[in-house]
Amino acid sequence: MRDQVGFPRRRSLRSSEAGLHTPRESRPPLPAGEPSSPPVSTWEHRYRRSVIVSDALCAILVVVAIGPLVGSSQGLSVPRTLILGLITVAVVLCSVAMNRSWNRSALGQGAEEFARLGRGLFYADVALGLGGLAFSVETMRPWVFLVVPAVGLLAFPMRYALRKLLHRSRREGQCLLPVMVAGNATAALDLITRTKQSVHLGWRVEAACTSDALDVDLDGVPVVGRIEDVAEHVRRGGYRILAVAPDPYWTPKRLQQLAWKLEGSGADLVVAPMLMEVAGPRLHVSAVLGMPLLHVTAPAFTGVRRVVKDVVDRVGALVLLTLLLPLMIAAGAVVALDSRGPVFYRQRRVGKDGQEFTIVKFRTMVVGADRMVHDLEACDEGAGLLFKIRKDPRITRSGAVLRRFSIDEMPQLFNVLLGQMSLVGPRPPLPEECARYEPDVRRRLLVKPGLTGLWQVSGRSDLPWDESVRLDLRYVEDWSLALDAVILWKTMRAVFSGQGAY
Repeated sequence: MRDQVGFPRRRSLRSSEAGLHTPRESRPPLPAGEPSSPPVSTWEHRYRRSVIVSDALCAILVVVAIGPLVGSSQGLSVPRTLILGLITVAVVLCSVAMNRSWNRSALGQGAEEFARLGRGLFYADVALGLGGLAFSVETMRPWVFLVVPAVGLLAFPMRYALRKLLHRSRREGQCLLPVMVAGNATAALDLITRTKQSVHLGWRVEAACTSDALDVDLDGVPVVGRIEDVAEHVRRGGYRILAVAPDPYWTPKRLQQLAWKLEGSGADLVVAPMLMEVAGPRLHVSAVLGMPLLHVTAPAFTGVRRVVKDVVDRVGALVLLTLLLPLMIAAGAVVALDSRGPVFYRQRRVGKDGQEFTIVKFRTMVVGADRMVHDLEACDEGAGLLFKIRKDPRITRSGAVLRRFSIDEMPQLFNVLLGQMSLVGPRPPLPEECARYEPDVRRRLLVKPGLTGLWQVSGRSDLPWDESVRLDLRYVEDWSLALDAVILWKTMRAVFSGQGAY
């Protein structure tokens, strides 16, 4: 049996998982040396067009719905209101476009798409405000402070809904970009595994070129040639992305020559650096002395962004406490009626810089549950240092419901209000857990612990210990306000699904 570029299939380095690798639609191989320039897929054009239409419709609908009310409240004529509405729509769409919010590279994955949309709306507000000042149009204020923010309130959920439709298609094996990976077998296998675990990102590795292990498959992905011939295989196979994994073969000169060879092929060259867990706002590429240099800035634990985060945390906690107060009163009553003991459970936890504080939760276990841990150690199903049991006999009937929907965590909003915790951050560990931390794991303590975080929206207690640590450290390294917003949004889905909560 042969793969799409004519090489015999080889024995597998690791047994592939059924259903994870689906071959793309077959196409006849091109003659050797003949370049293939794969056009942008139809679904990419369609998805980008849908995003543009969605943003435009959001702006138009808000202007149509709110514009007349704004105009009448200021005594504006219908023609003047119409002109201001058209200007607002035009400025918003131009600003969003200029901030590359519609670029294919940013659509469908990561927080960058929402960050670009947010910047576009912010700059649109600034442009409208400055325009109003420049032309003495005082009636622009409602358009700046009411209409444009309303566009954002509608545009962000619409973008998210489109993204979920795209992710569903990708889970069904559609709307995926064919990828070839080139590097040593270990690094290539790691990249293949990551893409299979995160199929929603849209990559499907279909072939590999390596400098070693040429007689094997890489988890079901065929090794089709040697690393030095990768450009020819990309052109012949029509791959959309060439992912370069670490390998001693890749010198600066060879990478430059590879980029030249791929010109006109339609393939994007993506180089995976050794800093696999550093991304986002900490990475900057600049040309110095004719060389592209990757700058890795230190994680931002202070500064204006952190002040903004603290303000958002405390204001958000106050608002949530006000809104959730009836539910919290009802939950407290249920706990009191269900079993004997206090309504609240207090526990010492470790916060930022190793400082201990007391968290408050609704009690979900019988009184004296802490003293029963030793007797239940044989039943421990937790990951790493965490003690967890799916069918924990200590949990009360009401506690099972409160845990499933994370209602028991709501009193920790008081910890956020006091500045001991954040809305988003790593989980607050117990002192005995923290005492057993390795030096790298202790980096979790560089930021405030959070009510929710990357591990909570990625499976919670179902995650292996190493994966939960990796996610927490990734948050510490790559923190941004946009990432916080995405995590908060995903938290609602995780809470309602109850996945991994026990």
